[in-house]
Amino acid sequence: MKIKIINRSDNEVPSYATEGAAGMDIRANLTTPITLAPLERKLIPTGLHIELPKGYEAQLRARSSWALKRGLILPNAPATIDSDYRGEIKVIFANISQEPQTIQHGERIAQMVIAQYVNIQWEIVTKLSDSNRGEGGFGSTGIT
Repeated sequence: MKIKIINRSDNEVPSYATEGAAGMDIRANLTTPITLAPLERKLIPTGLHIELPKGYEAQLRARSSWALKRGLILPNAPATIDSDYRGEIKVIFANISQEPQTIQHGERIAQMVIAQYVNIQWEIVTKLSDSNRGEGGFGSTGIT
């Protein structure tokens, strides 16, 4: 599948690191480094604009190494980019570490996964079909 992209940065376009990778690395497009203090949130630009086909979304996810080693997470992960959005892709980051964290221009900041979805219509009913689980909630399946 081919997807249209405009790259207004000097970084390479998103790419898969390995043949089996689901997510593509996307990079920060910065004129100066951005530092996040502990518990601070900031929006990081990428310089990327995409045109997804109807029925597809782009999901943004934290890079596992950044979450583990630096405490940088996406608080709305997975973030969704809708097929009708044409603006710049920006990534919300939160610093959950105890030290300031600095993001540099060109750093791989997140993973982008392209996923297919369906639109639904609600059917208003007064009763749902029975299931083995029923109304069992958190922990009701015995897995904790």
